[in-house]
Amino acid sequence: MSLRRTPLFEAHKRWGGKLVDFAGWEMPVQYRGVLDEHKAVREAAGLFDVSHMGEIFFEGEGALEVCNELISNDLNRIADGQALYAGLLNERGGFVDDVICYRFSPTKILMCVNASNADKDFAWIQAHAKTGEAGPAITNQSDDWALLALQGPKAVGILQKLTDTDLQSIAFFHFAPIRVDGKEVIAARTGYTGEDGFELFCSPADVEALWEGILAAGKDEGIQPAGLGARDSLRTEAKLSLYGNDIDEDHTPLEAGIGWAVKLDKPSFLGKDALVRQKEEGLSRKLVGFMLTERGIPRQGYPILADGEKVGVVTSGTMSPTLQQPIGMAYVPLELASEGSTFAVEIRGKPVAAKVVKTPFYKRPA
Repeated sequence: MSLRRTPLFEAHKRWGGKLVDFAGWEMPVQYRGVLDEHKAVREAAGLFDVSHMGEIFFEGEGALEVCNELISNDLNRIADGQALYAGLLNERGGFVDDVICYRFSPTKILMCVNASNADKDFAWIQAHAKTGEAGPAITNQSDDWALLALQGPKAVGILQKLTDTDLQSIAFFHFAPIRVDGKEVIAARTGYTGEDGFELFCSPADVEALWEGILAAGKDEGIQPAGLGARDSLRTEAKLSLYGNDIDEDHTPLEAGIGWAVKLDKPSFLGKDALVRQKEEGLSRKLVGFMLTERGIPRQGYPILADGEKVGVVTSGTMSPTLQQPIGMAYVPLELASEGSTFAVEIRGKPVAAKVVKTPFYKRPA
């Protein structure tokens, strides 16, 4: 089966992107190099093509209510123009996906879903949405949108050069329709790197001009195009979970440390009963961040050992470019989950000492 391509495929080749298979998409893993791109995002700005992400719209009477029944967080707690992180959960409370919902109005909600899950999520939503006969239209509009992520301490200043809208008026996890370089864009102050910045939803026809315009505007500021490699190391440092690694259908938001995105006081949502039960009974495992205290690099799938016995696996791990420390995440039994607890990571057949640390590993300066 041939790989799918975003509208920026030719631009990636021009900019020297090394293209790989990512969730069925041909995407750039790096351009100049993962470390250079990671550093650019932490110190200046990086521009990512995330057009492979999926966009599912709920539109019409009851849109908010129908969407709200499917997610762990509560759209009633935010205003129009705000975004919300949430779990799209199964009946067991496990993640079908983690999503961001954008509230345009009570009759228009955009749910942004992970690339590898777009078709699965849409089918799940269609099967479980309580729409009734006159309910809202639910449409998968993923092919109608492109998405850029401009991230880093200089990101807002770079984008400001290309728009008349005062970007500081758009608060964190808020969004607004604006014009960038003459193109209509939905600018959301969201991201997946631990840095400030914007994610820009736009027409596929406009995305290449926006890509080139933003890179030109940031040239003297040190902007770089950035690929999936830097995106992964950046989000790991910020302890932002990746679906398929750190969260999946067998783990709940409470186990994943994302309880803040669960509102058990909502009248109902898919997976609520399982989460209420789990909270009452208590957790048996928890996702923690750890650092190795000996030489080595933890990688996804490496066994976690306690007293020589396997008690879990590394879900994400890397050598942190910012901290110059080997860091990772893993689900461990509750008795090993508190800060300062120690265990070992098996690397090439040998146990390497590790300890649980406070997360996020990296937090941007205030």
